[in-house]
Amino acid sequence: MTVGTPSSERPLRIAVIGTNYLGANTAAGMAEFGFDVVGVEIDEHRLKLLNDGKAPLYEPGLDPLLKKHTDSGRLRFTKDYREIADWADVHFICVGTPQLEGSDSADLAQVNSVVDMLAPLLTRPCLVVGRSTVPVGTSKLVERRFHAEAPAGSSVEIAWQPEFLREAHGVDDTLHPDRLVFGVQSAAAETKLREVFATPIAEGTPVVVCNLPTAELVKGGANAFLATKISFVNALAEMADATGADVTQLADALGFDKRIGRGMLNAGPGYGGGCLPKDLRAFMARAGELGVEEVITLLREVDDINYRRRARIVDVAHELLGGEWVGRNVTVLGAAFKAGTDDVRDSPALDVAGRIQLHGANVTVYDPEAMENARRVRPTLRYAASAVEACEDAHLVLHLTEWPEFRELDPAALTGSVAAPVVLDARLSLDSAKWRAAGWTYRAPGKP
Repeated sequence: MTVGTPSSERPLRIAVIGTNYLGANTAAGMAEFGFDVVGVEIDEHRLKLLNDGKAPLYEPGLDPLLKKHTDSGRLRFTKDYREIADWADVHFICVGTPQLEGSDSADLAQVNSVVDMLAPLLTRPCLVVGRSTVPVGTSKLVERRFHAEAPAGSSVEIAWQPEFLREAHGVDDTLHPDRLVFGVQSAAAETKLREVFATPIAEGTPVVVCNLPTAELVKGGANAFLATKISFVNALAEMADATGADVTQLADALGFDKRIGRGMLNAGPGYGGGCLPKDLRAFMARAGELGVEEVITLLREVDDINYRRRARIVDVAHELLGGEWVGRNVTVLGAAFKAGTDDVRDSPALDVAGRIQLHGANVTVYDPEAMENARRVRPTLRYAASAVEACEDAHLVLHLTEWPEFRELDPAALTGSVAAPVVLDARLSLDSAKWRAAGWTYRAPGKP
């Protein structure tokens, strides 16, 4: 199989198809690595933003990087696949694979659409690299379609190179990844990917070269393990509540064990966002198709623990409100699923806020970045222009997203504006001594 190689008289050209979170970071990162890049985006609003050097979402550091390279001419965006088909040497597929409606499985409609649009236009050898998170086995289906539908036939080679970007750290994770996984079928494809990622490889980023199914399993396996770790520490938090132990100190002690590590051992309202929940369920769905029942049993309990955590926070809030919902004002600090992003997909904060509202309480929400997205998802909630405004007349302040500005709030200054100085620190990251010294009732699940 022949992988397309650029002319020795010009540098490598890269296309990035799909330019939301993953694609926008990938396109900007490839330009920063020194390549000519064209991104493909069919949404007109996103397309205009991107060509103006603006990301279609909030991600720290992404706007300046996009602006730098759209201004230099190294990076541009188009909606026309014909502009990239035989122009690019490497095509990165970065489209979304959301959860299929009514199922745990991944919806591959966007991946299939890329093949529909790109394959008939490819007339010369090239490398098509999947970065989207897909069920194991997808890459071979994609390969069969490209070979059947592209004029270049089998000279279009497929590779899979999973991403491990953390929202709020996407730029750094793109430019300085902690590892690179190359799922390839030939030495030529590996060489091409090593050329693309030469900069981080030169910095010492380790490279794992493997076959296609291994590369597909890596991302799903990583997210399943992280979800398990989060649910495990939240289960320990329930044990801590029952015994008077401190789950934060417990996590610190566990984290010193190099086999365990401290990362992702923070108790809280559980995981959310656009990746972990849907990737975990898609992993389970594919395990079911393959008949691996033990994986389903384990991960279903992981997911159940995650959702029970949200219910537990609602129960504690009810207790702190004296068992009454109606007529009570509850402030929810945070709407994004975590700090550093405006992503509210499957957000524990908004889920808890919605549950409390359904019980009859008046709920006011504030988030530094996610207000617009939150309003679209939960239009019936009240929204405030600041944390201080949100806390006015509150009978309970609920801390659900760990933004730095919430840790910096002065509880003494808030005392006069709330109806009752009661705070539920579901993120376990506020200074409990400071809040209690200011006269507040401080409660954090898993901490005495």
